[in-house]
Amino acid sequence: MVGLLFATGAIAQQPTDQNAQGPAPTPPPPDQNPAGPTTAPATMQPVTVTGSRPSEDFQTTRGSIFRMGAENLMDVPQQVIVINRALMNSQAATTLDQAVRNVPGVTIGSAEGGNIGNNINLNGFSARTDIYLDGMRDRGQYYRDTFALEAIEVLMGPSSMLFGRGSTGGVINQVTKKPGLKQATELSGQVTTNGLIRTTADVNVPFQETNAARVNGMFQWGKATTIDNTNVMDFGLAPSVKLGIGTPTEITLGAILQHRKDNINYGVPPLNGFPINVPRNVNYGLADDYTEQDVIQLNATVEHKFNPGLRARNQTEFLWVNTSVRQTSGAFVGILGPNPTLGFIQATNGPGNTPYNASPLNQLSIRQISRDRNINDITFENQAELEVKFKTGDIGHLLLMGLDLNYESYTNKTFTRNGFCNGIALVAGSVGCTPAGFTVGGGTPGNSPQIPGNYASSQAWGLGAYFNDTIEVTPWLKLVGGVRWDVYSAQIGNSINSRNTVGNTAVPYQFQTDFFTSVRAGAIFEPTRQQSYYVSYSTSFNPSLEQLTSTTGAQVLPPENNQGYEAGVKYEFLNGNLSANGAIFQITKNNARTQNADGTFSPTGTVRVQGARVGVAGRITPEWQVFAGYAYLNARIIQGLNFQNGIGNTTGNVPLNVPKDSGNIWTTYTIGDTYELGGGMFYVGQRYANNQNTVQVPEYFRFDATAAYKAPTWELRANVFNLFNTMYYDSLMASDGGRAVPGSGLTGLLTFTYRM
Repeated sequence: MVGLLFATGAIAQQPTDQNAQGPAPTPPPPDQNPAGPTTAPATMQPVTVTGSRPSEDFQTTRGSIFRMGAENLMDVPQQVIVINRALMNSQAATTLDQAVRNVPGVTIGSAEGGNIGNNINLNGFSARTDIYLDGMRDRGQYYRDTFALEAIEVLMGPSSMLFGRGSTGGVINQVTKKPGLKQATELSGQVTTNGLIRTTADVNVPFQETNAARVNGMFQWGKATTIDNTNVMDFGLAPSVKLGIGTPTEITLGAILQHRKDNINYGVPPLNGFPINVPRNVNYGLADDYTEQDVIQLNATVEHKFNPGLRARNQTEFLWVNTSVRQTSGAFVGILGPNPTLGFIQATNGPGNTPYNASPLNQLSIRQISRDRNINDITFENQAELEVKFKTGDIGHLLLMGLDLNYESYTNKTFTRNGFCNGIALVAGSVGCTPAGFTVGGGTPGNSPQIPGNYASSQAWGLGAYFNDTIEVTPWLKLVGGVRWDVYSAQIGNSINSRNTVGNTAVPYQFQTDFFTSVRAGAIFEPTRQQSYYVSYSTSFNPSLEQLTSTTGAQVLPPENNQGYEAGVKYEFLNGNLSANGAIFQITKNNARTQNADGTFSPTGTVRVQGARVGVAGRITPEWQVFAGYAYLNARIIQGLNFQNGIGNTTGNVPLNVPKDSGNIWTTYTIGDTYELGGGMFYVGQRYANNQNTVQVPEYFRFDATAAYKAPTWELRANVFNLFNTMYYDSLMASDGGRAVPGSGLTGLLTFTYRM
């Protein structure tokens, strides 16, 4: 990869091959004073004049995922929402979390337990293992940047027939930037009012007639948000080469290399049924906390077109992620108790039996919990796919067949730091205590050593074989049907377990193999090219060891199985410049794992989400474009925790972090191809921070704005986030009764982009 960088730099100094393929030149306007005879010819030939639009489109009408069975999104019997590069640039979205907020029904979970990095909920279900990169599973625990991405595709609903295990609420696919035959360079620099500095580079160089190389780079340093102790220092590199562009055989080689060292805010604990009301900037982490991550992702794709009706594709991915975490989070609220046997803040009443939740903020304290760990994730996957177009009589077929092989391994070494509060030794894992209304100024006390904990190790093998047929019965009626057979075998082990530690319920070793058949069926009715009406049914499954971690006290449990029904419409207006879509759906998870009173789990739960979603993307006029959506989610735990004494019963509750209503709108208007003004709103309704519904997080509206000046080769853009400095909670987690992470306050960002 280092050699590729130097080679790319050398190629950039050479003249471009005049025979290289590229976009056709813009036809010149008709000559107003043509030479020749004065008499006009009998027939005038039409002349088409083309020109660039004042800004890039927010609308995307074609997908990138080979196995969807159709490139045109009108022919896919699912909602597919695409956040493209134009929208990300307009909003200055630099992380995956920031970008997917444009999808109503998506909420963000924060790191907790053994999970670090992006934790996204989609349609009311966790999508932590349903993140993909160019159609390949991207299961590593890390925070994803957008510097190397061209778009993000969100497929709604269960999709195990297409992707294998997981995908209860849907799939999030990151589409990387690919080399092309047009030489281009884009350099950008950003600075925020918080003190964050960021720079990116995107260099594409064609060589010979059908080859090209592309390198994307990113570096950022400084304070990421208005929250205390949220400094970052990250850099990344994404080189790629594509050979044989436009020929029958195309080969793409790429990599994404990243290093991050960030301070992560783990939020505030609840008090009296709500997140504790403290100043937004408060962070209960220590100054020496960090989340350090290294990512190596390698990808090779070979695609060959035998003829217009037959093509084959093989893709191989290797992914290694190391995450080293020194984490301190505020867990419990209370008044410092005089009883030394407690050893920490009292969780019920203070001196004189005074309820702590009625005490002034300056009398409350927070107990700090350490959750340190070192995680290694490795994924190796190969996909082979064959697409065949043929006819049986007058009926057309688009048949996709594929074979998916994968290997995954995971290790997690945990550590704890035990400290003191007012000279009293705290329970295991508690570092100290701090006043509730202030950020901790110092690092870990010298008398709080790091103590090794459990070492969890696991590995898994998977095999999936599938086929999908899109049948064109008539030009206006298409039927879609597919089936996939999966085998998933995993084994896990824990060094500290029920056999060698009294009171511990972790299994010492477990091996499990699951077999599952997934199906997909749909009908698409297209009376005109601008209209598409569809119904679909799909299934998916989640093995109990899917995340390669052991649920406490886990037995060999059957996979959770999920069923999805969807009916929707897709429509194009204004000569195809504006796309609208809407759908109603129901997703049901059966065999959901529910916790018993002794800490073990049983496959007796049921969770159901019934909802509706509408969206629009594109141009109302050549100067005015919009991207908007709204989602309604009626989510319920049909059968949940049901302890014998009734404590912890969640049946009938709303699953954590699922708002009933959510929506967003982003719109821009360009004046004279030079000036752009725009902005938008993000709305998330009231949510709960745990399945017991004992911690309620209020709804919020957040408003952002943008303005830009555009010259032929450069652009200056200003973005303002949280325009009215709204206090809101950005992400939630169930740990410690239900913690909530405040969103950043009013922030300004200036971006300068130069293109050549």
